[in-house]
Amino acid sequence: MAFLQAITGTGPGQCLVIEAERSVLGRHPECDVVLDSAAVSRQHACIIRDGGDFYVEDLHSRNGTFVNGNQIQGRRLLQDGDRLGVCELAFTFYLREPSSQLLGTALLGGDGRPMPLLMDDGPPTAQIMSKVDVSSGKSPSLSAHPEVKLRAMIEISQSLGKTVALEAVLPKLLESLFKIFPQADRGFVVLRTGPNGPLVPRAIRYRREDMEERVRISRTILDQVIATKEAILSADAASDTRFDASQSVADLRIRSVMCAPLIDSEGHPLGAMQIDTLDPRHRFRQEDLDVLASVASQAAIAVDNAQLHENALKQIGVQRDLELAHKVQRGLLPSQPPHLPGYFFYDFYESANQVGGDYYDYIELPGPRLAVVLGDVSGKGVSAALLMAKLSGEVRYCLAGEQDPARAVKNINAGFCRSGWDDRFVTFILALIDPQRHTVSIVNAGHMPPYVRHAGGQVESLGGEQAGLPLGVDADYPYEQCVYTILPGECLVLFTDGISEAMNAAKELYGMERLQGQVGAANVGATQLGRHILDNVQQFVDGQPQSDDMCLATFGRNP
Repeated sequence: MAFLQAITGTGPGQCLVIEAERSVLGRHPECDVVLDSAAVSRQHACIIRDGGDFYVEDLHSRNGTFVNGNQIQGRRLLQDGDRLGVCELAFTFYLREPSSQLLGTALLGGDGRPMPLLMDDGPPTAQIMSKVDVSSGKSPSLSAHPEVKLRAMIEISQSLGKTVALEAVLPKLLESLFKIFPQADRGFVVLRTGPNGPLVPRAIRYRREDMEERVRISRTILDQVIATKEAILSADAASDTRFDASQSVADLRIRSVMCAPLIDSEGHPLGAMQIDTLDPRHRFRQEDLDVLASVASQAAIAVDNAQLHENALKQIGVQRDLELAHKVQRGLLPSQPPHLPGYFFYDFYESANQVGGDYYDYIELPGPRLAVVLGDVSGKGVSAALLMAKLSGEVRYCLAGEQDPARAVKNINAGFCRSGWDDRFVTFILALIDPQRHTVSIVNAGHMPPYVRHAGGQVESLGGEQAGLPLGVDADYPYEQCVYTILPGECLVLFTDGISEAMNAAKELYGMERLQGQVGAANVGATQLGRHILDNVQQFVDGQPQSDDMCLATFGRNP
């Protein structure tokens, strides 16, 4: 058994167990480890277990696979602690389960340098030496020399004012701080991965190259700053009693440290920034902490804006995907009503969102016969739309392979149950038209019975006694059919509950009684009935937003 701990990408810190002899990493949903990135190939790489050894092999990916920053060719033996890179995603490989005390893990920054570990050092135990309250979100007044204040504001304003991407904001922020504080040996920024997520290092800067191996960060200091929302200064962190349990402070020989929280506009901590030095001769002073606290207030705005910008870009991407899904879904529905001599057809479909779970189709069958099908998937949104897309293929396949409509629906139901959709179900109705005999065979799987309008205007529901369970409830359920002879001038109306449960501003439902009344409207011909029903529904809701998918299909014999 081995482990992959996510470093970058979605879910930093997530630990994946590698047990199989061959585990495939890639973008395809059937991969063992699914990587959500457009740059990752469908099957990008695989991890192979051979006895007690583990190897990684690139599967001819478009952008390559990297171990410790080096692109691999063929199969590469993995060692404990190796960094595995797949495009912008990074993982640490462990032969044993990594310690749960780490808040973060070794990251690679944009320049390829290792990012710091957040070490769990235990709670602070002593009095704060110096602090500045930044919880209000306002910049504190500066007691530093005027030239220091001016330089700080100019540097930070210029650096942060030109960038909106988070990965560009943070390095520029640290670059400015190193100019403001020439005694600083190291600076870093940590951010939360979510509202209650762990702290993860996002940027780090060193004054000297010989410090790059010391990549640990004290959790003790960060916990104190974020919990109190106060910037703190320790003139000699290595001997400060607050940090006497902190091994990382001692190892780094930090002589002076300043740490300030990043607080958003609502007073919630986004993370923190820290500057520290090893030189006991040039310790930070109170005016330095005032400057850092002011910088932190301004930086928090930039970080907040950058995160909003990133979320907006993600939302744009989601919107584009939904628009594409909408086009794909519309492509699965009939582009126009069928042409059947002596019959008329009308249909309407509108999802409440960009994609929906209602479904209808016309399917030509040998005989010749024509199937009119209509369904309503439980739930809404993308998952319902995907289920609907699968159902449309199943319906066409089963109707083509079985002439008896009741047995065909039974086969559709059995296939749906085998698909493992858990608590999802579909109400479904099939109307199979035989134009030679002028009959329609109705098989109802938990759907609302269709209305039949007689030539004289009388209306009745059809096949309610033979209605069975929705698809997905019982794989062996035996469905029944109802056969009805269509007379000239008669019309059948099939609909989903988005029609009958349309709601107006007073929260009143359109209702089955009102729908039945409009089906039998005396001043409306059978061929105009579908359009008349929709116009009446729209008049009833009077501009109220649509709350459910709406689907309507009417057909009948010409008078």
